[in-house]
Amino acid sequence: MTKVEMTVNGKQVSRDVEGQTLLVSMLREDLRLTGTHVGCDTSQCGACVVHVNGKSVKACTMFAIEADGADIKTIEGMAGSDGSLSVIQSAFQEHHGLQCGFCTPGMVMTAANLLKDNPKPTEAEVRHHLQGNICRCTGYHNIVKAIMAASGQDDSAIAAE
Repeated sequence: MTKVEMTVNGKQVSRDVEGQTLLVSMLREDLRLTGTHVGCDTSQCGACVVHVNGKSVKACTMFAIEADGADIKTIEGMAGSDGSLSVIQSAFQEHHGLQCGFCTPGMVMTAANLLKDNPKPTEAEVRHHLQGNICRCTGYHNIVKAIMAASGQDDSAIAAE
């Protein structure tokens, strides 16, 4: 067992973990932050995306010991302290950027990282940035629409289907 310490959604946490414990497992099982989903275990779907030191990371590909000392943000940390939805979460809700919701946490986390680095992306840039996230329910159009809306751009910035 190895002791890891990190900040998760603004709170200091310390846990003893096995060397092979994945970050996603520690978040879900030890910290009960179940919004981070496990969809494939092979880094293909993006349902497990979290922010590690401000960058999008697929938590199924990172060992918890690699996150020792890191600042982690999960989907649970996206809402305001009063429980209000973030701009991105609100846009997903308003523009129906989800169906079953399984991929949504990873999509929101990926979108947040994109908008931090590129506040006014083009539709093509949004689609390119989402290539590591799989949604099995939608055609991505409403997801892209939601991200564009969260960036403050209106529907005219999105090509018709």
